[in-house]
Amino acid sequence: MQAEPLILSFDTSAAHCAAALLRGDTLLAARTEEMSRGQAERLMPIMQEMMSDQGVSWADLDAIGVGIGPGNFTGIRISVSAARGLALARKIPAIGVSNFEILREGQSAGREIVSVAAPRDQVYLQLFDQGAPAAKPVHFDPEAPDTALTVLGAQRVIGAQAERIASLLGIAQALPCEMAKVPERIARIAARKLATQTDHARPAPLYIRAADAAPPSDAPPVILD
Repeated sequence: MQAEPLILSFDTSAAHCAAALLRGDTLLAARTEEMSRGQAERLMPIMQEMMSDQGVSWADLDAIGVGIGPGNFTGIRISVSAARGLALARKIPAIGVSNFEILREGQSAGREIVSVAAPRDQVYLQLFDQGAPAAKPVHFDPEAPDTALTVLGAQRVIGAQAERIASLLGIAQALPCEMAKVPERIARIAARKLATQTDHARPAPLYIRAADAAPPSDAPPVILD
């Protein structure tokens, strides 16, 4: 009898460093450390400590689940790069999971808009239909709402500022919720994708709007011959 797959998941798309281990339906371990910086240095030690506590090694892993955002630009790159490297080294799938998927995890299937918090009290929205993304995510400013989104035919809004967005778009049902159990949900979503999909594209950062950081204004150095 084949053993249930062992999945390592992790996320650094927000001000945290989070990881989990899932075997089949059983959550073996989950750790989240709040931090605004230093994720690149802390991510691998957290995962190694967690696996050592469970008596498993990198060679035991069957798949990687990784958070792809939207979120902090640098944080997303840290996790995605780590996932790609581990998958390449171990010759196992790396499966990207978006924050939209994390937010709607556990909800009944329908046609809904999922809302992820964005900087300056704005949000990112994505339409889901029967549990799967049905359109590309968009940036949404509640102070200048794009009412054209009403044509999407969503029956509810899930996530950040759900009640406000539902009111703006004339949608009857709102289910406010926040990001929770992030690494565990990434692992469970990745496990479903592993079981139902045969082709797993390499995870890639989900960027919806440009970075806020401006390029340096200093003059470039003079190159001497």
